[in-house]
Amino acid sequence: MTTSLSGSSPLLYIYITQSPPLDQKQHKPKRKKFHRKIENTNEMPCALAVPNSPIFSPSKIPSIFCRSSPSSCSSPRVLLHGPPPTPSSRSNNPLSSPKAFPARFQSQRHVISNCKKEPSGLGSGPALALKRKRPMRIDIPTAPVSFGVDSPKVEERVEAVEVDEDGYSVYCKRGKRGLMEDRYSAVVDLHDNTRQAFFGVFDGHGGSKAAEFAAKNLDKNIVRRLASGGEEKVMEAVKDGYLATDVEFLKEDVSGGACCVTALVQKGNLVVSNAGDCRAVMSRGGVAEALTSDHHPSRTDERARLESSGGYVDCCRGVWRIQGSLAVSRGIGDRQLKQWVIAEPETQVLKINPECEFLMLASDGLWDKVTNQEAVDVVRPLCVGIDKPELFSACKKLVDLSISRGSMDDTSVMIIQLGRFVS
Repeated sequence: MTTSLSGSSPLLYIYITQSPPLDQKQHKPKRKKFHRKIENTNEMPCALAVPNSPIFSPSKIPSIFCRSSPSSCSSPRVLLHGPPPTPSSRSNNPLSSPKAFPARFQSQRHVISNCKKEPSGLGSGPALALKRKRPMRIDIPTAPVSFGVDSPKVEERVEAVEVDEDGYSVYCKRGKRGLMEDRYSAVVDLHDNTRQAFFGVFDGHGGSKAAEFAAKNLDKNIVRRLASGGEEKVMEAVKDGYLATDVEFLKEDVSGGACCVTALVQKGNLVVSNAGDCRAVMSRGGVAEALTSDHHPSRTDERARLESSGGYVDCCRGVWRIQGSLAVSRGIGDRQLKQWVIAEPETQVLKINPECEFLMLASDGLWDKVTNQEAVDVVRPLCVGIDKPELFSACKKLVDLSISRGSMDDTSVMIIQLGRFVS
C-alpha cells in the first residue's frame, strides 16, 4: 500500500516489510502461526509519506535494518531521511514520484529477507515493534551541600508524651498543625527534700526551641535564687528566674517563644506563676479554683501596658493580637516583639491544706475547649477518694475530651497530687 501527498513539500517515506523464516522445515509450526497472524492483521508492505520533512539520500543511509551476521533480527525497518532535493534535481530523483518508491529499495529488501525471524519467545508477527531492554537503575550517592554551614537537624515528630510517676502524671498530645511544640518539666526531691518539688508546662509558638530551653533551665534559675525567708523573697526569686531564662534564651539567637506555667512546692506552700496563656487550676474540695490569669492582649491591664509602650492591639479574625501578630502578651522569647512581650510572670503563693486536692497545669490546647470546672469534674473521680489514684488516666481523659471537641493545637496536661508533698 502506497500513500503520497502531492505538492512541493519535501516527503519522508517509510517502508516496512517482514521476511519469512529461512528454514522452512525447522520453522514449520512457526510458519503456520505466522500466516495466521498475517490473515488476522492483513499486514502488507506500505509506504508512508509525511509532508514538510527533509529526505536523506538512500546512499547515505546507515545499515539499521539487520546485521549480516547470523544473529537474529526482529521486525526490521528502513528509515530514509536526507536533505531536501533542489528543484533542478527533483525531476531526476526517483523519490520525487511515489510510484518509484518500491523499486527504489529492492536491494534493501534483499538484505532484509536474509535476516532471521525473532524467536517466538520474544513475540512474532509482521511490523513487530523492536523491544529494548530496560537499563539497570543507577543509584548515585549524593552528599549534602552545606556551603560551609551545618545543615539544620530535622526534628523528630513526636506524637505523644506519657509520664506516670509517684505524685504526678503528664500526657502531651501533638496537634494537627505540625511538630509537637509543648514541653514539660518535673523535678522532685529538691535539695534532697521529698516535700519540695518543681513542675512546669511550656507551650511553644514559632517552633519548640523556646519551650525546650525553658523546660531545661527555668527550674535551675529559680532554685538557684531561692533563699530562706518570707513570701516576698520567694516571689522575687521566681520573677528573677523567669527573666534570667528569657535573657539566656535571647542570647541563643533562636526565633520563637513559649508560654509558661510553673508550680513550686516548698515548705508546705504552693508558689504558682505564669507568663502567657498556660493555666493552673486547683481542685479545692471539688471546686475549680484558677490560680493564674491568662496574658492576652484583650485583658484591660495588658492592653493598657502594651499601648503605653508604643504597641497596638488589633483584632484579627476574632483574636486580639499584638502588632497584628502574637495572641499572648507575655512569655519567654519572641525577639521581634520583645519591646511588648515581657517575660515577667504573675505569681501567687498559698498554703497547702487538706482541701487542696490536686493541681492541674495545662496548655491552652485544653483550656480553649474545656472549662475549669469541667476539668475538675472529669479528673476528681480518678484522683480523690480511691486507694490508688489514676492520675495518668485522668490526664489522658482530659486531652481526649479536648480533641473530641475539635482542638487542633498541641494539648498538654499535668496533674499533681498535692497531698503527696505535704507533711
